[in-house]
Amino acid sequence: MDQIIKVGIIGCGGIANSKHMPALHKLLDVEMVAFCDVIEERAAKAAREFGTPEAKVYADYKQLLKQPDIDVVHVLTPNREHSFITVDSLEAGKHVMCEKPMAKTAAEAKAMVDAARRTGKKLTIGYQNRYRPDSWYLKRACENGELGEIYYAKAHALRRRAVPTWGVFLNEYEQGGGPLIDIGTHALDLTLWMMNNYRPKMVMGSAYKKLGQQTETANIWGDWDPEQFTVEDSAFGYIVMEDGATVVLESSWALNTLDVGEARTSLCGTRAGADMKDGLRLNYVKYNKQCVEIPNFGGAGVDYFDANGENPEDVEARMWINAVKTGGDVVVKPEQALVVTQILEAIYQSAKEGKPILFSEGV
Repeated sequence: MDQIIKVGIIGCGGIANSKHMPALHKLLDVEMVAFCDVIEERAAKAAREFGTPEAKVYADYKQLLKQPDIDVVHVLTPNREHSFITVDSLEAGKHVMCEKPMAKTAAEAKAMVDAARRTGKKLTIGYQNRYRPDSWYLKRACENGELGEIYYAKAHALRRRAVPTWGVFLNEYEQGGGPLIDIGTHALDLTLWMMNNYRPKMVMGSAYKKLGQQTETANIWGDWDPEQFTVEDSAFGYIVMEDGATVVLESSWALNTLDVGEARTSLCGTRAGADMKDGLRLNYVKYNKQCVEIPNFGGAGVDYFDANGENPEDVEARMWINAVKTGGDVVVKPEQALVVTQILEAIYQSAKEGKPILFSEGV
């Protein structure tokens, strides 16, 4: 257990600097020994701030993969590059943490799952919202059957005016889409995980480009460039599972609504319900009275795993590295992330074709 895990970082942009590298830097059993970015100076800066004194810097990820001492690779590039870099990394004998979404397309995501199975290396996807204290609590309630059969759910990812104007977020070629694939993916992952239901039967979707060409937008990160806004500004999905359960997915970067909130889920079961819209709340009937339970996440002495006050990204990094070291299971299984990608792709396809998308049984 004293083994030092050596990590290579591929992609040294915003998500690397705000999430992955700071979280890994806190772990005493991790050393970041290689950094790669198409802008080499960005990789060099990351190496100076987070790397070992001997850390290598690359502009070509294939050269990084040749470095024999690397155990783990974090793929933190635009979505278009997730699949082929991950497959190459697994084939090179590295375990891989890939940032969400898993890939632009279901075929690309399946190639990642197949490569992990073929090589025997671990693969996980960066859905850090699973590691929040409220998520752990609700997951335990679901696993213990406290909600009963969960047959209706909503996945919430709504922003009023919060369009990311940096990087390639607005570029459909690089990212594969807008808010649906960016933040809708978090809400859908959280919802399916709580339900433990990964067998979609039918998807109907709508995607809108209604506000992207406006100016004087009041966007919190400054006005976007309409010429660069090539993705949807909102998208919605209606998902029916094989067992009859229904999931409604709502996502937006720009929408004229006050009902905002992201990476949240609402669940309706036969015994109880739950939502995360105003903190975590569970609702049920007891002694013929309607009751609401609001767990206190600010107090001490909670006897479930409450992450000890850590940020979700720190818990994610620690549990990922522990899985690599011990050979244990990862929290976010690649097969689960594949289903999320399949559903997102089906919503886009349905929106484009104007008809439901049917899944083959057991997808």
